[in-house]
Amino acid sequence: MSFSNYLELSLLDLLLSNAPFTPTSPLYVGLSTTAIADDGTGISEPSGGAYARVAVGNRDANSWPAAAAGLKSNGTLIAFPTATAAWGTIRDFFLADASSGGTVYVKGTL
Repeated sequence: MSFSNYLELSLLDLLLSNAPFTPTSPLYVGLSTTAIADDGTGISEPSGGAYARVAVGNRDANSWPAAAAGLKSNGTLIAFPTATAAWGTIRDFFLADASSGGTVYVKGTL
C-alpha cells in the first residue's frame, strides 16, 4: 500500500506548513483491473455485474488497527457486492474520497 502523490503532498503541507487537511468521510474502497499510478490515474474499475465501491465510514482504531512494520490493515470486513457478471482479474485496490471519480488517497496491489 502506498500514498498517492496528492496525499503525500497534503501530509507534507500539514506537517511542515500547518496547512489544513481533513480527509472526507466516508472513504470508499475501489478495485482496479490495471495498475494504479502514484498520481491516482490508470484505474480501470469493473463495469456492471453489481460492482460498486464500498464506503468505509469509520476511521477509528477498531476499523483500522495501529500500523506495524510499515503496514496498515483493516480490522473489520470490507465486503463488496456479489458479482453478477465477470469483473475481470482484480489487480489493485484504492481508497478514494467519492463513490465514483474523486481523489485517490491510497493504492495498493492485491
